[in-house]
Amino acid sequence: MNTVISVENIAKAYGEPPNQTFALNDVSLTIKQGEFVAIIGPSGSGKSTLMNILGCLDRPTHGKYYLDDKLVSTLSEEELARVRNTRIGFVFQSFNLLPRTSAIDNVMLPLIYSGVKQSERVERATKILTTLGLGERMLATPAKLSGGQQQRVAIARALINDPVLVLADEPTGNLDSKSSDEIMQILIRMNKEGRTIVMITHETDVAAVAGRTIKIFDGKIVEDKLNKNRVTHITKEKGVRS
Repeated sequence: MNTVISVENIAKAYGEPPNQTFALNDVSLTIKQGEFVAIIGPSGSGKSTLMNILGCLDRPTHGKYYLDDKLVSTLSEEELARVRNTRIGFVFQSFNLLPRTSAIDNVMLPLIYSGVKQSERVERATKILTTLGLGERMLATPAKLSGGQQQRVAIARALINDPVLVLADEPTGNLDSKSSDEIMQILIRMNKEGRTIVMITHETDVAAVAGRTIKIFDGKIVEDKLNKNRVTHITKEKGVRS
């Protein structure tokens, strides 16, 4: 399998020596195409900092980050923006949808930035929303959608440019248990179709749905393991396995 993510000895420091604080310190990891990886750790552990670097939203203080064999840690801001729009799909806890914009227009937004013509934008967005069970809700604004439906719109937007990597930041954090399980089923299906997924979560049982768990503490990777007892559902109460 191809390597999608290769991180070599990256660190993220704030402040100036000798009073620097390290959010990440000498982190190295590799993620192959088609993996479903959960990154887990307590608040302040560095997992969100790592997610921001993997998503090209922030730069490491030092170290190298390769995305799909391309060194991205040294790219210009314009080049990073292009990578974010075309190579990475983002799914956020708070959905990050435009509030007065329909579901289909939210999903088409990355295609506008990519210069895709309107007829193709509509066709692609309609197809993916229908696949995610929102074919009859495409013209609804976020306020008229449930939390689970909003997250499905966000997932559709993340997939619209056929990214090499999907980053999901606490994707079930604002959802009830039923909606949480529905979203995890979508992520599982995406992974089975060959998508590479990296998910940030503080919930160990949500992490157990992934094939691999990376635990971060005090800016360092303290555990990296395959989930031999991988689960397929989170049940009525979040945190309960089935």
